[in-house]
Amino acid sequence: MITLLVGTNRPDSRARRVANFYASQLTELGAPCQFLDLVDLPADFLNSALYENAGRNADFNRFIAPLDASDKLVVFVSEYNCSIPGALKAFIDALPYPGGIRGKTAALVSLSSGDQGGALALSHLTDILFYLGTSVLPQRVRLPLISKHLSAEGEITTPLLRQLLREQAEALVGW
Repeated sequence: MITLLVGTNRPDSRARRVANFYASQLTELGAPCQFLDLVDLPADFLNSALYENAGRNADFNRFIAPLDASDKLVVFVSEYNCSIPGALKAFIDALPYPGGIRGKTAALVSLSSGDQGGALALSHLTDILFYLGTSVLPQRVRLPLISKHLSAEGEITTPLLRQLLREQAEALVGW
């Protein structure tokens, strides 16, 4: 099972639309997938699922339970201030340690309004995942100037970006 982790808690995010497109690619490849969208994080998890409260928030524990059924992840990370969204970092910090995503393989997709496509966000996230013992697929995909390449319906309109996402999905399935 592959978990598609939408790494922002912004409602109706472009990251979710890209994740939906990616799910269609995985379906075509015959790979089962599920979503874990940070928009559904328990509202109080910052105060009730971190530090001395680790493992005690029943809602957060139910939210992350699908990770146990996955050996692979695809993280869709929007660039926020040249890094990852705070909600994604807090989510990662609240995961059980060691455990959580340790030993899993992750594919990374960044999207940005800027022309670097979230390169720094990918770098920061890669460092975090390596520290946690998560393998990162070498084919990291950056989607720059995302507003120009993503339709309101969630279609990636640029053939090269579609190809990069497909190639990454194929590599992840084959890993």
